[in-house]
Amino acid sequence: MRTLKLATLAFAALLPVAGNAHKAWLLPSVTVSTVDQWVTIDAAVSNNLFYFDHNPLRMDSLAITAPDGSKVEPQNSGGGKYRNTFDVHLQKNGTYRIAVTNIGLFANYEENGQRKRWRGTAERFAVEVPANAAKLEVSENAGRVETFVTAGKPTQDALKLTNKGLELAPVTHPNDLYAQEEATFAMMLDGKPAANLPVTIIAGGTRYRDAQGEIEVKTDAKGQFSVTWPQPGMYWLETTLEDAKTSIKQAKQRRLSYIATLEVLPQ
Repeated sequence: MRTLKLATLAFAALLPVAGNAHKAWLLPSVTVSTVDQWVTIDAAVSNNLFYFDHNPLRMDSLAITAPDGSKVEPQNSGGGKYRNTFDVHLQKNGTYRIAVTNIGLFANYEENGQRKRWRGTAERFAVEVPANAAKLEVSENAGRVETFVTAGKPTQDALKLTNKGLELAPVTHPNDLYAQEEATFAMMLDGKPAANLPVTIIAGGTRYRDAQGEIEVKTDAKGQFSVTWPQPGMYWLETTLEDAKTSIKQAKQRRLSYIATLEVLPQ
């Protein structure tokens, strides 16, 4: 192997892909480096991929996993009108996983004849939403936005699944991607293969193209899919799913999403 605010949205990762739909992403300044170097991460929600034109991505649930599985604190964090930023010091050899997750509930109901909307955790739901609320409709949302950075030799420990929601299980290491070469990944749902799941892949720079140029693939019975990268650059990968496997009885459906930013290097 070669070494190498969401303020107005429930969670942009849960939106379907469309020509101008808002897209959430984490963009690293570099994905392959050496030990004791730094990487800067931009976190945003935009209309055009990797261009700051809508909202910053909230960092409330940011988790940085070091190559040995330990947690890393972000450094030099800052927020702006269109993006949040932070640095990660790559002090250990291997692969880092940088992820923002969102798990919560969205509810619609009527109170005194007025329509109400509510968002929050399952714990808050039990306290803040009336138990006898009229016309109550509840859905559970679970989304993950992530990227990967390797210092020195690629490793696997940080890539271990949490077995919660949609996750990427690399067959090809996410920091070992090259133009004109095929890469294979698997999508997992609660730790099991997510079969027949549509996956959309889009190269960055959509602001400067008339068409999105989506690459559409679908997972097989093992949850696996393959893609041959047409050219070097940063790519955005996204998939969504709805099912009825909710964690509370009031929720009738669960909406899940997964987003990753991957860098494809030249040959």
